[in-house]
Amino acid sequence: MSSTTAPPPAPARKRSSAALGWVISIAFNVVAPILIYNHFHGHTSEYVALLLSGLGPVLDIVIYLAWHRRADEFAMISLLFVAITVVVSFIGPHDARLLLAKDSAVTGLFGLLCLATLAAPRPLMFYFGRKFATDGTPEQVAWWNGLWQFEGFRTVQRNLTIGWGVGMLVEAVVRIACVYSLSHGTVVTVNSVLPYAFTGVLVFWTMSYARRAQARGAARAALATATAETV
Repeated sequence: MSSTTAPPPAPARKRSSAALGWVISIAFNVVAPILIYNHFHGHTSEYVALLLSGLGPVLDIVIYLAWHRRADEFAMISLLFVAITVVVSFIGPHDARLLLAKDSAVTGLFGLLCLATLAAPRPLMFYFGRKFATDGTPEQVAWWNGLWQFEGFRTVQRNLTIGWGVGMLVEAVVRIACVYSLSHGTVVTVNSVLPYAFTGVLVFWTMSYARRAQARGAARAALATATAETV
């Protein structure tokens, strides 16, 4: 199929289903960890409070698996990073600064993973896009997978993967620098705000870049159609 052909639109149910998926993911991956940590902090050790805060993302994965009755690459990667966090928390030295730097190391590892998948048949952001742009039904998964045949779509997914990989590495470097240059109390605040700030910037960039790429693809397709009609 010609690379100038515009990708087909999503199935009609995509927007509402994807919105519900976003709400669930934000609730369990952003809100729940903060609430759990704040509830247990001061009533138990720092390590236990941090470990319990990881239950939110785990519940999100469990709900996804129960809803769709299948595992996807996003769920597997999420489980991997939860496992890494737990292992590091248990076996790592009980040093306050190392504990604060732990999440930065995991963030940096995610950035490296993004860049490493550029050598794979499909980059990591392709699977993340499928997670959040569809509701996981076979119809919508097939629609998303079918977009890979378009050159423009492939380029967008690779560029998004590069952007997220570099962005996560920059965040990790900034956070580690803060850990070893600021007071513990200040670092706790930075660690609570900085990840969401970086993620927010990357999400905004992702949406803006994807919209511009879609508009360029539609323009090329319209030009190709008009040219074909005049021949």
